Amino acid sequence: MKISFVVPAFNEEKLLGNCLQSIDAAVQANARPEFTTEIIVADNNSTDATPSIAQDAGAIVVFEPINQISRARNAGASAATGDWLVFLDADSELSALLLADLLALVDEHSCIGCGSLMAMPDLPFWARRMLALWSAISIVCNWAAGSFIACRTDAFRTIGGFSNEFYAAEEIDFSRRLKKLAKKRKQKFTILRAHPLQTSNRKV
Repeated sequence: MKISFVVPAFNEEKLLGNCLQSIDAAVQANARPEFTTEIIVADNNSTDATPSIAQDAGAIVVFEPINQISRARNAGASAATGDWLVFLDADSELSALLLADLLALVDEHSCIGCGSLMAMPDLPFWARRMLALWSAISIVCNWAAGSFIACRTDAFRTIGGFSNEFYAAEEIDFSRRLKKLAKKRKQKFTILRAHPLQTSNRKV
């Protein structure tokens, strides 16, 4: 079983290195013979050192000239060779525990994909309330946050990836279409809750 990590990145020279290091560390902590990985950074027309940082870290770099998160994710996925795709934002860090939760779902063979709750540092009171509200909506509606979305590669291809019609809330549209396919296949799409993804507070 192979997992392709896809990291869309536009001018992420400050945070990309930490993101890629966190993936490597999480993979090493969950090492097992049948588990292989690749990391693909989708350079979304960066003007800084983003692509060179990705290359130096050993990632595969693909270029998407149009600045749109959906296009960047789709470009990265088009180069992927894994059985599963994990879309991780460049301002996020993957923990070994969250990856272990994902691998447990993969082993069940009944899951088509998943998202994760988020944890953000140093939030003001009103922003903590907003994050709590989103977390509740995410769980009730099974909507994944764009910072972490995982799915079977064949399912991604079947639904046509992320829609290029959206410049925001593309992850909700993607979640809805993936859930529809899961229902048809009698599988599930879920939100991982035990170990929230660590991500920056700039989203707020």
